[in-house]
Amino acid sequence: MSSAAGDQESVRRSKLNRLRDTLGVDPFPSRCLPRDEARAVREFGETEADRVLCGRITALREHGKTIFANLHDATGVIQIYLNVNVLPLEEWELAGMLDLGDIVQARGSVFTTRTGELTVKCLGLRLLCKSLRPLPVVKVDADGVTHDGVTDRDFLYRQRSIDLLVNPASLERFRARTRIVSGLRSYLDSNGFLEVETPVLQPVYGGAAAEPFVTVYGSGGETVYLRIAKELYLKRLLAGGIERVYELGKDFRNEGVDRTHSPEFTQLELYEAYVDYTSMMRRFEEMTSAAASAAGVGPVVQFRGASVDLTPPFARLGFGDSLRKASGEDLFSWEPAELQRLAVSLGLEIPAADRPSLLDKLFDHFVADHIQAPTFVTDYPAELSPLAKRKPGEPGITERFEVFAMGLEMANAFSEQNDPILQRDILEAQAADSVHREGVVDEDFLFALETGMPPAGGMGIGVDRLVMLLTGAGSIRDTIFFPHLRRTGQ
Repeated sequence: MSSAAGDQESVRRSKLNRLRDTLGVDPFPSRCLPRDEARAVREFGETEADRVLCGRITALREHGKTIFANLHDATGVIQIYLNVNVLPLEEWELAGMLDLGDIVQARGSVFTTRTGELTVKCLGLRLLCKSLRPLPVVKVDADGVTHDGVTDRDFLYRQRSIDLLVNPASLERFRARTRIVSGLRSYLDSNGFLEVETPVLQPVYGGAAAEPFVTVYGSGGETVYLRIAKELYLKRLLAGGIERVYELGKDFRNEGVDRTHSPEFTQLELYEAYVDYTSMMRRFEEMTSAAASAAGVGPVVQFRGASVDLTPPFARLGFGDSLRKASGEDLFSWEPAELQRLAVSLGLEIPAADRPSLLDKLFDHFVADHIQAPTFVTDYPAELSPLAKRKPGEPGITERFEVFAMGLEMANAFSEQNDPILQRDILEAQAADSVHREGVVDEDFLFALETGMPPAGGMGIGVDRLVMLLTGAGSIRDTIFFPHLRRTGQ
């Protein structure tokens, strides 16, 4: 904290004491009058009738016995006029102790000043919350250029309240996020999908290849895992006769943090009986259009200085052919040690030296990172897709796709594996290689498959990345209200 900021805080705390001890004012009252929104007052215009507004003081201009202030609520800004001859004495004294950031209630008639500004002539003033910390003063000139903006992104991530108060673009991005999520839900609900909730704490984690967060139930000492995916539980519901099902919520992966990865992230998973992965392609195109429309953008959006056209149909690209063409090699014929040497020579971070991880990393480097327009990358090798159905007539290839746009992985989808015998073999092999699974497979999931799960298509969509694309956010942290950050001092 700077010395100037510390001095301002001392002054504000001194005012707080004077308000309490001298004026008998409660700086944090429990209630206020029913209020009018600033937008509604502006739309109605001048009136002699009392209007009550509540909001934050974002500008103060003192002129002797008159004070003009800007009052900001969630719907906009309106000017209030305070005068020594209009307000009761105690309330005029209160007006003299206001600071930027204070939250007040103003009551009065509405008139237009000589400069043409619609203004509330304040007949009553009440403090609702005394701000003890000074807000950054951010100014926008007539050309729309911002001055004195806060540029410390780490500070704004830690203090999201400040970010929302001083950066209208950040506030609008989060409003757009809510509309995007609502658009996704509305699409699925209107197409007969049932929204459900599945466990966050799971005794056996599955549905993806990722490092889990581990915790222990205090009662009984049972080890459980924060879910890395919702897949296995949702498929059990498919087997139970819910033919269209989805869940939108948090998943957790104990892995690295960067511009496009967060250890806690929002994922939408949906499963639909009696369709395959081609139907999931259509679903993704339609859902992206619905989300863009809900956000008030599209079909062309701006991202990192480029225009991205979201108009269906999206391009399609084969995984194997595209990797061979981009790398100039048939990497599928290479041994893991050769793949690892290539990855190291390219400066790639390798989370694991197994063949599937290496091929996945090399694909990202040679192909995915260079995809601009929304593109379905299809037909992955079986070794990269243990939960997907094999593609008929093409040994070693699965009916799987991922969606990429502007270098972002947006979604992952399969024709879902419903052969319980093959699925057991695959899960047992995974469990044998996993540090945390210790050879244990999800027997309840396999029980459901053995009961019978219809053929189905399934898809997981990274909601945070979809918000990034539709709002032009430069980092996944810009789309999450409270992203994971290192503790201060570490």
